[in-house]
Amino acid sequence: MTSHIEDYALLGDCETAALVSKNGSIDWLCWPRFDSDACFASLLGTPDNGRWRIAPSDGAARITRAYQGDTLILETRIETDEGSAVLIEFMPIRGSKNSDLIRIVVGERGTVRMRTELVIRYGYGSAVPWVSRLDDGGLKAVAGPDMIVLHGPVALHGEGLKSIAEFTVSAGERMPFVLTYGSSHLPVPARIDPEAALEQTEAFWTEWSARGDTEGEWSHAVRRSLVTLKALTFAPTGGIVAAPTTSLPELLGGARNWDYRFCWLRDATLTLLSLMNSGHFEEANAWRDWLVRAAAGAPRQMQILYGIGGERRTMEWEVNWLPGYEGSRPVRVGNAAHGQLQIDVYGEVMDALHQGRRAGLAPSDSAWTLQRAMLDDLEGIWREPDEGIWEVRGGRQHFTFSKVMAWAAFDRGIKGVEEFGLEGSVSHWRELRDQVHEDVCRCGFDDQLGSFVQSYGSKQLDASLLLLPTLGFLPASDDRIRGTVEAIERRLLVDGLVLRYNTAETSDGLPAGEGAFLACSFWLVDVYVLMGRIHDARHLFKRLLALRNDVGLLAEEYDTAAGRQVGNFPQAFSHISLLNSAQNLGRANKPAEQRSDGT
Repeated sequence: MTSHIEDYALLGDCETAALVSKNGSIDWLCWPRFDSDACFASLLGTPDNGRWRIAPSDGAARITRAYQGDTLILETRIETDEGSAVLIEFMPIRGSKNSDLIRIVVGERGTVRMRTELVIRYGYGSAVPWVSRLDDGGLKAVAGPDMIVLHGPVALHGEGLKSIAEFTVSAGERMPFVLTYGSSHLPVPARIDPEAALEQTEAFWTEWSARGDTEGEWSHAVRRSLVTLKALTFAPTGGIVAAPTTSLPELLGGARNWDYRFCWLRDATLTLLSLMNSGHFEEANAWRDWLVRAAAGAPRQMQILYGIGGERRTMEWEVNWLPGYEGSRPVRVGNAAHGQLQIDVYGEVMDALHQGRRAGLAPSDSAWTLQRAMLDDLEGIWREPDEGIWEVRGGRQHFTFSKVMAWAAFDRGIKGVEEFGLEGSVSHWRELRDQVHEDVCRCGFDDQLGSFVQSYGSKQLDASLLLLPTLGFLPASDDRIRGTVEAIERRLLVDGLVLRYNTAETSDGLPAGEGAFLACSFWLVDVYVLMGRIHDARHLFKRLLALRNDVGLLAEEYDTAAGRQVGNFPQAFSHISLLNSAQNLGRANKPAEQRSDGT
């Protein structure tokens, strides 16, 4: 039976990640990178598509779990009538070594009977490897370029196309299992000391977490989200994946299933702010540098998303042999949205680089050159329709938020000259900024609704409009902003949470419906703070915190009818938005001052 999305915990080594369910099954792992083919893909299929389970033989065992302190080391406590044990799971930070996944079964009381089942299927659950036994008793599974080696205290034996073993752990025993990835044309990776690796991994995460500024009312949630964000960072390049999964559905059983193992420019500013405001300037600097490298070149060729190394090709195809999570098909690899025009990314990149400069990140020689080139290009295209922030595949429109972000791009260019003495056509940019502002207020506002709308001439609303005051486009006290917030409260709130837009009115050819978008609900928290509605902001924020699973993780969306998390998991944008809302609630400065005035 498929586990609920929120039943999973995250393991990772800052280069890839695994999802492990409450029942002890690792159902998703792409090796050796976030965007590699999965070798455990039962998350999107069946156990025959690959998994690694270590669990008690007693189906009635009582299971609880938690991360060890402020680390990414998961401890699952198993209680039976005969005894108790703890399953410790983690991935050591890799460096230049091979990637390892370590699971240590520790006996605490009496005896606990356990069972392990290993099913390796390379190529997203399709390729059965050749499994052989090593001289030291370990197992080696090879297919094509991939090799995985298992070392452990018990010998597994074949049963059909899987390897299994049953064993008993007694009080005081520690039984380590180590799964290691390597290239099949190279020698078998050297065995590591799992206990030493545990100490080193604990030290890494503890020291990293201690460097952050996380004091305040929401400190535990903030620290947990920061660890999650760090785990979704591809250490070699500084890129941050939107999620480590693909095709977890926005609507259970539906077709809104996308690959999120890439880096979106849309997330740039909020990502940077969440890191800098938490004191993690090294990661913020790495993300800024990744952003500059990825967007470098002709601005007209700038994409909305890139690979974790800055790769431009993210071709989309369907994995037709996987049935999908709870029958949600198709399963997609790659993301065709890379070819869309989204004018809002110009504003995001400009704002992110401006915020980094304001916060004192190490100077980037190429950043301002890139920004000036972007503004030159934006002057010629800001009046054009685009696909918009949500990548709706129903044709280009004049999305209001896209125009607002064009305004933000020119505004941040002006501030670069005014605040930092950089060279630029500031008087010309002021004219363009004013033109965009007038155009949005004239064409993007509906007098009958008393609200800004999703696109020019539309009657639809869009949660991205909540960002207008936080960007400084208009103050939260403006009647047009108040009217927009009230309209969104009337039409996009479902059980107190915010939809991105009314999917029943879209024309992208996909079935209507999706969960409430969690980042948008955090944006409403931020607007409430700006409007002085602190009680409403705190109430909604607490509601959102309560949606996290037992180990503090959030997916992209929440299905209020089913009471379940939906969408790719864990979702960086949800955790980034949580971080920024916690910071906005916990300090005197308001969000608009953070992103525009800087006071």
